[in-house]
Amino acid sequence: MLQDTFGRTIDYIRVSVTKQCNFRCQYCMPETPMDFFEDENYIPLENVLAFLKVAIDEGIKKIRITGGEPLLRKDLCAFIASIHQYAPEVQIALTTNAFLLKKYAASLKDSGLGRINISLDSLQAHRVLKISKKDALGAILEGIEEAQNVGLKIKLNMVPLKGINDDEIIAMLEFAKSKGILLRYIEYMENTHAKAQLKGLQEADILNVIAQKYTFTLVEKENFGPAKLYQTQDGYAFGIIAPHNDDFCKSCNRIRLTAEGMICPCLYYQNAIDSKKAMLKGDPKEMKKVLHESVTNKPEKNQWNQEVMPEEISARAFYVTGG
Repeated sequence: MLQDTFGRTIDYIRVSVTKQCNFRCQYCMPETPMDFFEDENYIPLENVLAFLKVAIDEGIKKIRITGGEPLLRKDLCAFIASIHQYAPEVQIALTTNAFLLKKYAASLKDSGLGRINISLDSLQAHRVLKISKKDALGAILEGIEEAQNVGLKIKLNMVPLKGINDDEIIAMLEFAKSKGILLRYIEYMENTHAKAQLKGLQEADILNVIAQKYTFTLVEKENFGPAKLYQTQDGYAFGIIAPHNDDFCKSCNRIRLTAEGMICPCLYYQNAIDSKKAMLKGDPKEMKKVLHESVTNKPEKNQWNQEVMPEEISARAFYVTGG
């Protein structure tokens, strides 16, 4: 079992398989050139698989594949199938912008993928284009439909941004409800790679908007996830991921592995453990050692719940670590 120094059991790992992305979202990597391409330092997926086998043997029960945009990584379905074959009991999920999902949904399902999180920040095409620099709404909606058709369990993620899409909070809830999909609102996490002056809504703001039309109650903390779940009177559940709240980190059960072999104990901080050498060498003892070291180095909490100086804002690039 993996346990950090604050008594939290770590049984969830998020694995970024690429830094590449076909979107340039304002809250993630808006200034990165669209022709950005850098994969010479990526760990081969067979080596990542060997590391994950060690992690599973040490107690990891859930694996989420992230990016960048993970569907840009070749042989992804074969990679997922190999994980599933090794440990069918382990939950395998994926986070995607869904632009390519229609093409890959059936193969992902067949490979053993059980769940998929889809980023959707607006139901208006011009806003999706403004936020992501991609005319993508049609492809995203087709991807959602295809994923449902093949039987993938879906969650939608929305980042409400002031003056950009915050007037769609209820519309997004009603869209997700109509599809029978759990919607999770994610507080914008300030970082140095985001567009300057970007402002997000926090949990209380989001709930105040929803309360204008719906009555709801707090239900529980999401299993294997960071969201608080709320339920409207008619039984629809939605979630809020609120890293600015003091209790957000208390139940954190995850670490992150980048495509270049860095293990990140916390999404906020730059500190990471370099596992590349151990992974390329394929030494289970060394991989186990760096895995436990990363868990030991996990901090108690992030700093999104504090007023910090500009130089203290998180420099973590989400397209490197995944969300």
